[in-house]
Amino acid sequence: MAAKDDLGRRGEDVAARWFERHGYAVIDRNWRCRAGELDLVVRREETTVFVEVKTRTSVAYGHPFEAITTAKTARLRRLAGEWCAEQNGGFAQLRIDAVAVIDAWSDTPQIEHLMDIA
Repeated sequence: MAAKDDLGRRGEDVAARWFERHGYAVIDRNWRCRAGELDLVVRREETTVFVEVKTRTSVAYGHPFEAITTAKTARLRRLAGEWCAEQNGGFAQLRIDAVAVIDAWSDTPQIEHLMDIA
């Protein structure tokens, strides 16, 4: 399990740097509550984005986005709501995105970004 955890952390690091290079500020990482965890919360201008990061070493057993189910997107919406409530609201625009990181340990991991998944 430790190797899988390390891979997930590496993917989140890669995704966080990708967002920063694309003009977003990382404002929270691995935020947890009783209902689950948000991998990343980023912001650019007036938009706050809740990011689900899926990391795989390859696509041999399927693409990372295949792991994002209807139930997962519903949980992400609930988690986003709880995060906003904890921050006392006041957010102009909210969005839920997904990032796939493939071959995270390489010098040039493949990164795919899907906007507004839920």
